[in-house]
This record gives sequence, structure tokens and C-alpha cells, in this order.
Amino acid sequence: MNNKIKYFQSIHFKIALVLALILLVTLEIVGAVFVNQLENKNVDSYKKQVQLPTYVNTTLINELSKTNTSKANLGISSLLSDIDNKNSTEVEVVDAKNTVRGTNESGNQSHVGQKNFNPDIKNALVSRQPYNAIKGDLSNNSRYYTVITPLIKSSNNELVGVVYVHANLDSVYKEINQITLIYVAAALVAILAGLLISIVISRAITKPIDEMKQQTLQIAKGDYSGQVHVYGRDELGQLANAVNNLSIKVEESQESTESERQRLDSVLTNMTDGVIATDRRGKVIIMNDEAAASLETTESEAIDRSILDVLGIADEYNLREIIENPDETIIDRSDNQRDLILHAHFSLIQRESGFVSGLVCVLHDVTEQQKIDNDRKQFVSNVSHELRTPLTSVHSYIEALQDGAWKDELIAPKFLKVTQDETDRMIRMINDLLTLSRMDSNTQKINKELVNIKELFNYILDRFDMIIKNDDDKQNTKNYNIIRKFTKIDLWVEVDTDRFTQVIDNLMNNAIKYSPDGGSIICSLYETHNNVILSVKDQGLGIPRSSIPHIFDRFYRVDKARSRAQGGTGLGLAISKEVIQALGGRIWVESTENKGSTFYIALPYEPIEEDLWDEN
Repeated sequence: MNNKIKYFQSIHFKIALVLALILLVTLEIVGAVFVNQLENKNVDSYKKQVQLPTYVNTTLINELSKTNTSKANLGISSLLSDIDNKNSTEVEVVDAKNTVRGTNESGNQSHVGQKNFNPDIKNALVSRQPYNAIKGDLSNNSRYYTVITPLIKSSNNELVGVVYVHANLDSVYKEINQITLIYVAAALVAILAGLLISIVISRAITKPIDEMKQQTLQIAKGDYSGQVHVYGRDELGQLANAVNNLSIKVEESQESTESERQRLDSVLTNMTDGVIATDRRGKVIIMNDEAAASLETTESEAIDRSILDVLGIADEYNLREIIENPDETIIDRSDNQRDLILHAHFSLIQRESGFVSGLVCVLHDVTEQQKIDNDRKQFVSNVSHELRTPLTSVHSYIEALQDGAWKDELIAPKFLKVTQDETDRMIRMINDLLTLSRMDSNTQKINKELVNIKELFNYILDRFDMIIKNDDDKQNTKNYNIIRKFTKIDLWVEVDTDRFTQVIDNLMNNAIKYSPDGGSIICSLYETHNNVILSVKDQGLGIPRSSIPHIFDRFYRVDKARSRAQGGTGLGLAISKEVIQALGGRIWVESTENKGSTFYIALPYEPIEEDLWDEN
């Protein structure tokens, strides 16, 4: 956009033009008044010059009063010839009978004795009133002054005639015109000089204004480095100082605003909660990274969109409801890829007047909290259910014994055996729950020691080999074969032997429970990178794909009826996971239905140099 101002539109030109027009109008008014006064003065002076002396009028009255006309005419002619005719003045005497009695013009002497045909003279004779007027002659473009004075006897107030004076005013107006031309020339010179002065003055006024304009344009572009030159202590100087102070204040304010903006951006960026701000129409104007990540969008995509559409709650709420009742709501954004539950808290952005200028929505991820709440509810439900089943069984058998079954030597021992088994099962469950509780609260002590993991693992497996060899009741014992696939080198790892033994016992018991009779359990041990890998593989029914993510959850069972019948508590794998994690390792499972499962344990391992042992 071209903001350049044309010269004729500039204030520079306007100031010069105004000053020139003021000077022109002033000179015109002064000139008109001056010329008018000059004209009046010169004409008045001329009128006095052409006015006949009083003695001439008296003499003419006496001559016209004589009865001898010829003698009177000679006296009148002699008197008129003595009048100074330097102003080209024509004087003519007419008696009361409208007869010309004398004239000072030599070429008009033939009019003497003739009737007068001048209507002005006739009117003066009739009205007996003096007459004077300035008239122009179009034939020669001249102006004349005419004076008609009645000649009246003072004794009897008798009109004896009039004296007619006709003077040419060309000399007067010629002098006036010459003076007017001189004035016009002087006025033109004054106007030109005034125009130049006005240009200089306007430039002196507009130069600081232009500098201030340039400075404000720089301020608008964000450049606050310049300063307006102060030319004086007048109003423009004060304005220049004000612009300089404004530039400093704006720069400070801009720096403060930028600092606050960066601080706000830093706060929003590092907030663990998502923040969305809108204008008064509910259009998104600010969104931090956390909100964008939670809503699986970007700030650029969300800007200018309705917050209801961005949050996906347009079907449940409208903007008026949120503005009138800003409240909290739960937004479930879970899908097949992830679980995500957001707690949305709305608040209004209001001015002091109460005008609502926008909304702020704070999104808090409550997925874990909801999961914990659900787990707690599920845990309470599972514990209640798991304890209720053996307690109900124990209660039923005790009632049977109280009803007289204790007297039966065949039934009573079996009832007592079941009661003891169920009680042992509850004790194991309580112990497992206590173990998990201590691990959750970090009060479970882990006593690590450096052990040969190969020997420890082998020792634990030997115990399971001895179970079959020493069991007298072969009918209730499942036959299985433990196959060892160990590395040949010794692996020294820091573990808690008791807790590690508990983990292996859990894995082996599960493998034995779910393996077919006569099956093989393959136990492996090898070292890779910085980890020792242990695995227990069975040939059982395997784990469904959908159950694998939950296999280490508390109280989770793939086959609940079978697990409960075999005395399981559903906490063994959960405890195993907590123990391995406390040892700095990890545990996972790979399984295929109808082909078996393999549980893996990875523990941190650092090879020990033989020189270290030699030092001791």
C-alpha cells in the first residue's frame, strides 16, 4: 500500500496556501479601503477646487438683476473670463427665464442669449435646489463633475438664475489609477514575499511533524531506536518530547509484554495439564502442546475452530450452557490405540465490567486415576470374592461337623482336611496381599547379594525334581520332565535369593499346573548384552492373545474355575512382576494357544573380571 502524500495534499502546502490566502485577502481589503478613501479625498479636494468663490455668485446675482441685458452680459462674460480654468472647468450662467447669459468656453459663446436645453439646469430652476453629480461620458470614456448653484437675491429671495459648473475628472482618476497600480504592484511583491515566508514557516512547522510521523511509523514497525529532534521549547518541541517519551514507554511496555508472553508460553508449554483459551465466540485462540497431544491435533489445526468441536462435545453441550454454567466434565477419548480420560474444567475470562471475553478450559489427564479407582474397586471385589468362596466352604463344613458329622470317622477327617486346605489357601492369599501391599508402599525390604544365578536357578529346579521322587501318592502327582538349557559360564547377579526363589516357584508351579501329564518343562539361562535371561517354557494350553496384556494383573485368571480348583490365588504373577521390577529387571510372556507359554525374566548383569577374585 502506497502511503506517500502528494504535495498538494500535504499540510506543508496547506499551511503555505492558507498564509498566502490570508495575506492576499488582507491586502485586497486594505487596498479596497485605501483606494476608496483616496478616491473620496481626491474627489472632495477637486470639488473644492472647482467650486466658485462666494464673490463670483454675488457678482452674478447683481449682474442678473440689472435691467440692461447687454451690459449685464458683458459683466458676466468679463467675470467668467477671469476664472482660472486650469481644471478644464466649464462655467455657464443661465437666468431665471432659462436663457444662457454667459459661458467661459470660447467655443460656446454662440449659446449666449439662447435657450438652455440641459434638463438638469431646468430642474434646478424649477426646484430652486442646488444640484451636484458625477457622471460618465460613454463616448469618450470620461467622467465629469457637475454642480448647479441657484442664484437667489438675499433681499427678497428671488431666483435670478443658476450658475452651471461642469468639470472634467480625468486628471483626478488618472492620479488615482496610478496610485492603485503602484499599490497593486507593491501588493503582488508583498504576496510573493509572503508566499515565500509562508513556505519557510510551513516547512519549519511541518519538518518536526514529519520527523514525528517517521518516528511513529518506526514505532509501529517495532523499531524504537530513533529519537525526534527537538527544535525548541514551543508546542512542537513539547510534542516531540512527548513522542520520544512515548517511544521509550512503548519499548518498555513491548519488552514487558514480550517477557510476559514468553513467560506465559513457557508456563503453558511446561504445564502437565492441557490449556485451551477461546474468544467470546468460543473460537480457539491458544492451545498448549499438552492439550494438542491429548486431543491428537495441532495448535494450527485447532485455531479458529469451536472449542466444542475440538473437544468433541458439541453433541452434549452448547456454548451458551458452558458460559452460563461453567462446570466440570469428563471427556473419554479412549480408542483401540490408547486409553485416555480427560477431566475438563471451564472458567470464564471476564472484564471488570462483567463482559465475557472468552473461555479457558484446563484438561487434566485422569486416565491413571480412573484406572486406579477401577483397579481399587476391582481389587475389593476380587478380594471379597476370593475370601468369600473359601469362607463359605469352611462355614459349610463346620456346620456339617456341628450337625454331627464329626461323629462319622470316615467323613469327619475329610471335612477337616477341606477346612484346613481352605484355611491355608486364605492364609496364602493374605500373605500375598501383604507382600503386594508392602511393595506398593515401598516397605518391602529387598536384600540383594551377589550370587551365582546359575547355581541358584539349578538349586530351585532340583527341588521340583525331588517332589516326584519323594512323593508316595503317585496317583495324585503329575509326571513331568525338567529340561535345563544353561550357559556354561557362571553368571554372578545381585538378587534377593528369597524373593527370586519365590518368583521361580510361582513360574514352575504354573508350568506344572498347566502342562499335560508327562510333558516337559524347558528352563533356560543365558547372557546377552548387559542382561541375564531366564525362561520357563511349558507345553500347556497356552494363553489367549487377548489375555496376555492382563496376565500380570492382580487376581486375573485365564481359566478361573480351573485355577481356583487348583488352589491358586491369582496373585502369584503379580507378585513376581513386582519382585523382578524391584530387582531392576523385567518379566514378560510369549504364548500360543494349544502350544504352551514361555515366561522370560531379564536381570541386569555386569561381567566380573577374574582379577577381582584373585585380589582376595
